[in-house]
Amino acid sequence: MIWRDYQLGDTISKTSEDITLWQTEKGIIKIGKETLALPIELNDQQKGYIFHGHGKLILDTIVETEKGAIGKSVEKKINDPFLMLGDTKEPQQSLTTATDEDLAEKGYENHREFVTKAEDLLDQFFKARMHRRRCSDEDYGFIFAFLNEGGHLGILVAEGSKLVYKAMDIVFVSNRNNVVLKSPSGVVCTNNGKSVIIKKGKSFIIKK
Repeated sequence: MIWRDYQLGDTISKTSEDITLWQTEKGIIKIGKETLALPIELNDQQKGYIFHGHGKLILDTIVETEKGAIGKSVEKKINDPFLMLGDTKEPQQSLTTATDEDLAEKGYENHREFVTKAEDLLDQFFKARMHRRRCSDEDYGFIFAFLNEGGHLGILVAEGSKLVYKAMDIVFVSNRNNVVLKSPSGVVCTNNGKSVIIKKGKSFIIKK
């Protein structure tokens, strides 16, 4: 496997309109107008961004079983810096150069302060993934990393029908009709028409 270093670009931009970064039947991630954006580059090619503005994440993490629907949807406001790796065509079309006033509105005194914040997030992401600031050349679809309470990262990986979401209190894995949900209330698995529910020390196997 070949490994490459990811680096941050030099130019801070901002969005000129609301942008949908990712959307499928399972969820959506949007960012608002005037969100700051700093590119993530690999071999002088843009592979993603560090964003800071106002956005939202909506994710369908409900599992349907014969005992009824289990779990609830994730609805998260995004007000802190977050990372995106994946197709950058959509945001590139709506970016303009950010000014000192734009940075000040997000609480930054200057260009360097935002870059430092972005570097910290990038380092934290790669340290959590593989203990070094590297990633493979493989096609990974989209990867998003969000800061949660306590400074921990929530991760969303999406490629076609495959989806993995991991936050402080939930792990959700979905690939078409195969789903795994782990939450404080228990674990639910569905696979090939069969559901397994483990809740408070009790387990059920449901054949459809």
